[in-house]
Amino acid sequence: MRVALLAESFLPHMNGVTGSVLHVLRHLAEAGHETLVIAPKSGDVTADLHGARTELLRSVPLPSYPEVRVVFARAARLGALLRDFDPDVVHLASPFVLGWQGLAAADALRIPSVAVYQTDVVAYAQKYGLPHATALVAGHVARLHRRATLTLAPSSASTRQLEQLGVDRIRRWGRGVDAVRFAPAHRDDAWRAAVAPGGQRIVGYVGRLAPEKQVDDLRALADLPGTRLVVVGDGPSRPTLERALPDAVFTGHLSGAELARVMAGFDVFVHPGESETFGQTIQEALSSGVPVVATGVGGPLDLVRSSVDGWLYRPGDLDDLRARVADLVGDDAKRSAFAAAARAAVHGRTWEALTRDLVGHYTDAVALRRIDDGLLRRGGPRPAAPAASRPRGRWSRYVALGDSLTEGLCDASRMPSGQYRGWADRLAELLAHTSASGPFRYANLAVRSRRVRHLIDEQIPAALALEPDLVSILIGANDLVGPAPVIPALIAEVESAVRAVRRTGADVVLVTTFLPRRPAARIFARRFAAYNVELRRIAALHGAILLDLEAESEIGELPHWADDLVHLRSGGHRLVAYRAAEMLGVPDARALLGLDEALHADEDEAPRGTWLTRDALPWVWRRVRGRTAGDGILAKHTGYVELPTRGDRQRADAV
Repeated sequence: MRVALLAESFLPHMNGVTGSVLHVLRHLAEAGHETLVIAPKSGDVTADLHGARTELLRSVPLPSYPEVRVVFARAARLGALLRDFDPDVVHLASPFVLGWQGLAAADALRIPSVAVYQTDVVAYAQKYGLPHATALVAGHVARLHRRATLTLAPSSASTRQLEQLGVDRIRRWGRGVDAVRFAPAHRDDAWRAAVAPGGQRIVGYVGRLAPEKQVDDLRALADLPGTRLVVVGDGPSRPTLERALPDAVFTGHLSGAELARVMAGFDVFVHPGESETFGQTIQEALSSGVPVVATGVGGPLDLVRSSVDGWLYRPGDLDDLRARVADLVGDDAKRSAFAAAARAAVHGRTWEALTRDLVGHYTDAVALRRIDDGLLRRGGPRPAAPAASRPRGRWSRYVALGDSLTEGLCDASRMPSGQYRGWADRLAELLAHTSASGPFRYANLAVRSRRVRHLIDEQIPAALALEPDLVSILIGANDLVGPAPVIPALIAEVESAVRAVRRTGADVVLVTTFLPRRPAARIFARRFAAYNVELRRIAALHGAILLDLEAESEIGELPHWADDLVHLRSGGHRLVAYRAAEMLGVPDARALLGLDEALHADEDEAPRGTWLTRDALPWVWRRVRGRTAGDGILAKHTGYVELPTRGDRQRADAV
């Protein structure tokens, strides 16, 4: 494939846009693709561009920000460059001025374009005190990305922002990290001793020193006891910041091995900017094994797992920022645990993998452009981009998370006394049965009475350690039937769990909560409905597979519910398992459910005693004592169990 990359900024000025372009050039070249770079000229370029042709155009610096260069090239000039190179696709890196001109040239030549949203210029206009220009900038961004064949957004926050501007055809594409360069092994004790001779904990910031990065907020850490603040970077805010932070260490701009050494030497990394579409320095800090304290808005939401590898503080609350940093510098054990989790978080986020994804987006753009041109000739509207294709039936490591429903309570069909199957066990067997290659591994971390906080604190970290490629999440009912649940807080935690799993590349089956169709359940119906509305939003936003059981009227029918009035009996678990299997592409799942029902009638034991003495009174007694049914209960499969696959059986038959 021939790819023309138009970059709004380029070498020798290094920033996030330039860095991303260089990584893409390298991995496109390694995969055999040809590239052309069109960018502003602002000095000599001596770096290895991996065989890329370059056309560096005359540019002028912004008066208040000379590091940013603007190209005013005519569309005819850009058209001639593109016509000569004859690309299959035009890649627009953080497009604004040059990107708009390049987009016009690409359109004239009927070349598909992929616009990579990387700089929140709307927020920058606000930060620089240009309220009258903000609406104009927002309108320009919207027009540009609507005109592009496909837009790539790096985070859930930037996706929402673009959708609010009316941009369609948005796909998620993040950023890679060099986990060899940015690694804990580069920690330099000599550098640390020179910077903090009194043994202080080193709190670091890396980035451009400019108003849009909110570096002035670092003042909140100026006199934090037992710490030394290190500021890496340069920009127009540096002189003011140096006067405000006389005890801080200012290194200026660093790159390469020197930046990696300094980053690994931090004890805590701080990121105050609220206008980040992604946050590459956050990812580099995590890769270096450094816990991160970042503002809880924008790109950091997709990178920092609060209470796992860092803290997200309330946007604009500098007291909270200070408290979160103090918490980590003052607790060696917590900081060490967060550091280990930080390094583990970047596993698999390589530029090689992301560039393969990028080529897939290029291919989609080529196909969409052909459709657009055909419809344009017939006067039809431009269609929405189809969802990225999801391979079905290729999972090999499935982990189930949740409470008693996923543990399988009351599904004793064909199980030894005191043991349960459950819908997740049944689903795992179905997925293994359809797998042509093995092995198929399954773990079930669900435990009765668990709430959303247990999902975050216990189950998600354990699941990520297993490196699954499929995770199911059914949680929340125990919270919703409690006194005055705060649904937005519950949803925020569930969304962080889904985000954490999706960042690894694994698929998520997100299951809506549901109630039996009986009068006593109606008092909770509004809560469950409000909660499920948000689950549907989370699934759509993060690309999760939604199993909408609330919309399945059959699940509420009383024959599917056990005698305790709150759990499913075996027939209910079968229904959920086969509905999930159908969503995951298991062939003939609906027909298989009918066959399973006919061949395996419920074998539930007859309940002993009345509902009052058997179920209600023990529940009340546990609540009075501050206990739950899950206390002391361990998950039934904390590690993987191996299930036989169709391929295993075929090989056995062939012997």
